[in-house]
Formats: sequence, C-alpha cells, structure tokens
Amino acid sequence: QVQLVESGGGLVQAGGSLRLSCAASGRTFSNYAMGWFRQAPEKEREFVAAISSSGSITYYGDSVKGRFTISRGNVKNTVYLQMNSLKPEDTAVYYCAAGQYAINLSDAADAWGQGTQVTVSD
Repeated sequence: QVQLVESGGGLVQAGGSLRLSCAASGRTFSNYAMGWFRQAPEKEREFVAAISSSGSITYYGDSVKGRFTISRGNVKNTVYLQMNSLKPEDTAVYYCAAGQYAINLSDAADAWGQGTQVTVSD
C-alpha cells in the first residue's frame, strides 16, 4: 500500500499562492491515481483535484477550477497542487489521497496523507 506525506501548507494573504506537495512511498506510485481533498472546520470533506496515474487526465472541483493546478512530478513519486489566487474560503486542512481511479477517488481512496494546514487571511 502506498504511503503519503503532504507538505507545503502555511499562512498566506488572500490573492497569494502556495504549492502543496505529496510524496509517495511503498507500492508502485505510478499506477495510482492521486488527488487532493480539503476539510474546513464545520464542513464536510470537499473534493479539490485529482489526476490519473498517467497524468493525462485531471479533475477539479468547481470552487478551485481556474485557480488550482494538480500535476505529477517528473519522477512520478510526487504530486503537486499549485494554488493561486487564494481566498479565505480556501482555508482548510488539505489531504492527499491515492486510489485506483481518479474518477472515484473520493469514495475509493486506498491511502490518505496526514494533512497539511492552509490558512488564507484577508
């Protein structure tokens, strides 16, 4: 089973940018779809972005489309989430997930990272 560790969270002002990283180890990473989810206080887990194992197909939640970009690293053992034009409502703990298919990652993830806090101030 793949193991995931997120990093890159922090505090930024609205309009700023952050890049989150998810490092994978264990099982072969290249055959896993990867994605990002977030959970804010008093809210349910929200889908942010997902990418297929090949990196050819991506999905984005409506609230982040056009602002966030998910990508796989050059060596395919890291997945990134570039977050631009950040808004206070983006404040949440961001979790990396891995599963067989990007399209059903929300319901069928095989592994989750520990989360990294993103805080966006006005």
